[in-house]
Parts: sequence; structure tokens; C-alpha cells
Amino acid sequence: MGTLGKENMKLNNIHSIYFIGIGGIGMSALARYFNARGVQVAGYDRTETPLTKKLVEEGIQVRYEESVATLPKDVNLVVYTPAVPATHTELTWFRENGFPVYKRSQVLGVISEGMRTVAVAGTHGKTTTSTLTTHLLHACGISCNAFLGGVARNFESNFVEGSTDWVVVEADEFDRSFLTLHPDLATIMSMDADHLDIYGDEETLLQTGFLAFAGQLKPGGRLLVKAGLEGHYESLDKEVVSFGIEEGQIQARNIRVEEGYFTFDYHGEEVVIKGLQHPHPGRHNIENALAAISVAIQLGGKAGDIRQGLLDFRGIGRRFEFQIRTADSAYIDDYAHHPTELQAAIGAARELYPDKKVTGIFQPHLFTRTRDFVEGFAAALDELDEILLLDIYPAREEPIAGVDSALIHRHMKNTNCQLLSKAEVLGELAKRDIEVLLTLGAGDIDTLVNPIREQLLVSQQQ
Repeated sequence: MGTLGKENMKLNNIHSIYFIGIGGIGMSALARYFNARGVQVAGYDRTETPLTKKLVEEGIQVRYEESVATLPKDVNLVVYTPAVPATHTELTWFRENGFPVYKRSQVLGVISEGMRTVAVAGTHGKTTTSTLTTHLLHACGISCNAFLGGVARNFESNFVEGSTDWVVVEADEFDRSFLTLHPDLATIMSMDADHLDIYGDEETLLQTGFLAFAGQLKPGGRLLVKAGLEGHYESLDKEVVSFGIEEGQIQARNIRVEEGYFTFDYHGEEVVIKGLQHPHPGRHNIENALAAISVAIQLGGKAGDIRQGLLDFRGIGRRFEFQIRTADSAYIDDYAHHPTELQAAIGAARELYPDKKVTGIFQPHLFTRTRDFVEGFAAALDELDEILLLDIYPAREEPIAGVDSALIHRHMKNTNCQLLSKAEVLGELAKRDIEVLLTLGAGDIDTLVNPIREQLLVSQQQ
């Protein structure tokens, strides 16, 4: 299979497309893009989810059975996600029968080739930042397109169709996917070690991942990078601008909590905007906002529109998403699956509710990630008052001997931790006095969110 490019895939010539793993957040955004262009879209996924149900409502055919016999045979492009096993029956059939088969990232790269691209990268922070960037640009009258790694509540979608040639994309380091992109403007939010099953070690992640990605900026391109990381990019022949809280060339200053909002002053290269109110808590969200605001200003956004746009930002599904928020209690759901993300979510809850008991339910994601960061997970979870620790969600991986949730438990100092299965969660919560509850993880813990919310609401009424 050669490099996918304009010479062998012309978007206007595609009339029927099939996605293997269509329910994935990145895959479904692509599916929505082609569906909006009038292309016949169908796909397979392992299980039905709220997202696949929405795709069906939008006119996309979704199948849940691997069956070559009933596959649509008139497709002229097949797209798959690396999360699908190479032995997948349908994927194998398409390849053996000469269909054009490409990764999601390759197709996204071709789509963005003919557009002006803002790419947001980072081991964490990229989904929130790319979504906020998209929202602020629209608030400033810059109608950009966007492919997002979460469902943006302001648009109720992970794909946003715009009327300009600007596109905002989440640049994913997994499987080196972001190396298909050649952005005009790039942002790097973080570079913590992750996906070591792909890269092997942190130095390889830096060199063949983030540095290679930054090197693909178009001539005249600009890189925004979190303060403290800019030294890695000194040899880059592009403009590099750092941002951070009280550090970097672009800064958030005078951070405080006022009237329930995190409030700060934006000090840019030529623009100062005082008293910005962020509706989502946590200093990590202020860092995300710095990057998004800086992109909006560079593309011509005005201070007044940015101020109101930030205040109107509704966030993303599963990113510190309040399920219940009353004077006496809160239930928050978050996608956190890396130790740094856990620290940010738990820290934000602590800052908002300093006098409340904070209970967390955590589902580790991947055996390799648990093995590589077990001490970090333990230290982050130690900051909770109560911990319910679920089994590891394997996703694409086979089990690793000696790696399980009990391994995290053994490294923890907090003794108020209980190992249990998903099936036991509701019964255990019913026994406890819940003040602030967090569900944390990137696996299928999201299937517990609605049942937990309903149970807590009922108990509050009694």
C-alpha cells in the first residue's frame, strides 16, 4: 500500500465508503464528514453505543456483525482504525480483494491537505483545546471546520462543518497518526510519556513523534508550545511561541476563583484581556484556554468575542462533565486515563470542593499503560478520600502476566481502596454516603454513568 495522497485518492470521486471501527470517536467524525458531502457511508463496530445510534439517526448504516457475505461490495474506499485487529474478517477480505484500504489518519491527512490547518497535539489536553479553539473561532465569526476527539457540547458533534478553508484537527500521537498532517499552525499541549507500546521509550516519543510532527509545519508555520517544553524545539526553523501560567511568552496571570468561575488575565504578545471567566475548573483548563485564545487572536478574533465565547463554552462529553451539581453534592465524569490527567481531574475537584469527601471510581485503560505508569496511577489515586478500583479495560491488548488492578492497589498508600467489578459498583455506592463522586477512565466505564446518575438522584430525593 503506497502513500495516500491526492494522486491516488480524489475526495470528489468517492461515492461509497466503508468504515471498520465506525463507532470510534475519530472514525465517526470522518464518517460524518463524508455523510455531509452526500457520500454513501456504512461501517462496522463491535457493539452498539449512543454514538453509533446517532450515526444511524443521521442516515449512516452501522453493522455489528463481522460478515463478508453481507458486506456492501460497491465501496471505493475502506477506512480502518489501528484499534481493529489486523486479522479482522472484513478488513482481511477487503485487502485480499484489492479494495483501497487506508488508516483513518491517512484520510484525515488528505482532507486537510487542501485546507489551512490548525493541529492540536499533546499526550493530554488536545481534545479540550481543539474543541475550545473551534468554539472560539466560531464565536469570533471564523466558521472553521473541525475533526474533534470528543463530542463538543456547543455543536453536539465531533465533526463541525464550516464555511471557510480553515480546519481544526486533533493531532493524535498514537500510532504516529499525526505525521500525516502538515499544519499551518500547531499547538503542543504536553509531552508526557505515553503509548510506550508504540514508541518504546520517552526519547523515541519525542524524536520520532512530537519533533517529527513539528517539523512538518508548512513554510511560515508557527508552533505554540507549553512553557517548559520550548527547549526541545530550538532547532526548528519555524516560529516557536511558549505559553503558560505565569510563565512563557503568552501568560495567564492573576488566577482566582470569583463567583464560581476560574478567572484570569490573558497577557498575549500584543493583546491583554483582563478578567476572563472560564466555566470549567482547573489550572489545566486555563492552559488549554491560553492556547485556544492565542489561535483565535492570530486568526483575527476580537477580545470581546473571545470573552463571551469562553464564558459560553459548554465543554466536551466526558471531560470533567458534571452529571449532578447541587449545593450539597456533585457527580463528575472524566475521561482521564493517564496519571497526569488523573491528577488534573482530582485536583480540580479538590479545588472546587475543599471541604467535601471525594470518592473516585477508576477503570485503568490498557495493560501496557498500567505496567508502565503503575506508580503514577497509585500516587494520583492516593489523593482521593475513597477509591473504587475496577478491572483493567484491555481495548486492543492481550493480558500481561502480573499486570492487573491489584498491582496499582499494592503501590498505593491510601488504604481506603476497594477492588471490584463493574457489576458491583451500583451496589457498593448504595452503601456509601456520597458527597463528590468522580468516574474516571477511557474504557467502557461510561456505560455506568447514566445508571450511577439515576441512582444518586433517587437517593437524594429520599
